[in-house]
Amino acid sequence: MFLVVGLGNPGAQYAKNRHNIGFMFIDRLVESGAFGPTRKKFQAEVSEGTVDTPKGPVKILTMKPQTFMNLSGNSVLEAASFYKVKPDHILVFHDELDLAPGRFRLKMGGGHAGHNGLRSIMGHLGPNFIRGRMGIGHPGQKELVHSWVLSDFYKAEDWVDRLCDACVKALPLALMGEAEKYMTEVMRLSPAPKFDPKKIAE
Repeated sequence: MFLVVGLGNPGAQYAKNRHNIGFMFIDRLVESGAFGPTRKKFQAEVSEGTVDTPKGPVKILTMKPQTFMNLSGNSVLEAASFYKVKPDHILVFHDELDLAPGRFRLKMGGGHAGHNGLRSIMGHLGPNFIRGRMGIGHPGQKELVHSWVLSDFYKAEDWVDRLCDACVKALPLALMGEAEKYMTEVMRLSPAPKFDPKKIAE
């Protein structure tokens, strides 16, 4: 089994925030059709299902922690402990300031770069889980970061839906450990837009 986790904050007021792109990905994944009803467990909204891969179906549990971002690790630890899932079978999709909007990277391990959701998970499980880094761009000034991540995507940013859909469609590659192929396929399906958040933030 894999845990596929999307990071975000619960509540309607946060639903369209840049910080919630991980939640948006999970919503798309659950809507893809191979998942059961969403229920509340492990301090999260979860859904069980399978993803077909060339090596056979893979069982996964999707998770949207409802603890608020800073405590995401509490939820992930509960589920990982219950199902005895090792960190290398945990995929965490999250917003990434250090990637341009619409860019995507998949990596194992690394630091948290100030991301409180990653910091919390690392505090409980260590660093060696898989991160799906969904680029939202940087506003250009450190003091603008907090308001940037908690601001909504602009209506013109249609790349958000495309990126989430691409991450869902290519997911079998990630579940087979094909990180490079997964990243390449995601970017093929959803090329990054020409979008400069610095200019909009000015």
